[in-house]
Amino acid sequence: MPELIDLHATAMGEFDRRVRAVGTADWALPTPCEDWDVHDLVDHLVTEQLWVPHLLAGGRVEDLADELAGDNLGEAPAATWSVASREARLAWLAPGALDRTVHLSMGDAPGREYLWEMTFDLAVHAWDLARGVGADERLDPELVEALRAWAGNRPLGPGPMFQGPAAVADDAGPQDRLLALTGRTP
Repeated sequence: MPELIDLHATAMGEFDRRVRAVGTADWALPTPCEDWDVHDLVDHLVTEQLWVPHLLAGGRVEDLADELAGDNLGEAPAATWSVASREARLAWLAPGALDRTVHLSMGDAPGREYLWEMTFDLAVHAWDLARGVGADERLDPELVEALRAWAGNRPLGPGPMFQGPAAVADDAGPQDRLLALTGRTP
């Protein structure tokens, strides 16, 4: 299995590929995420990336909460994504980043666990974005396998982040099973 930092690069690449597929008229299209159109979904991931350098440097959520509230995409959403994702990736690649304690809204967590969560979110939302704009929905099989192993039996929903697990057919593939953990029905 690839290293976690490499899986993150793959997940970021999956989302990046879908952002580049968003056409000018696509930003208002619906996505599988309730209440989020394509713009809202990309804004969510941009905002997550904007948090990373601050949190990995020891900052706290309350330090930036007001600054990052609202729409962070601006007039050039794809360019904003590109810059935010690059800066987040550089922060993850810094020596010792995975060993740091990060101060998240739900409490302190090891950097490695935060990276797993970010990798999971990037991959699932890459699928959401692909579905929203009609792009290729297939995710990297190694990434899917690793995320299913990481998710294991942990409860992902129902909650503020994901719906409860969705039922899948007995012959469902690994990607469909992964997405079903979050309530999605591919």
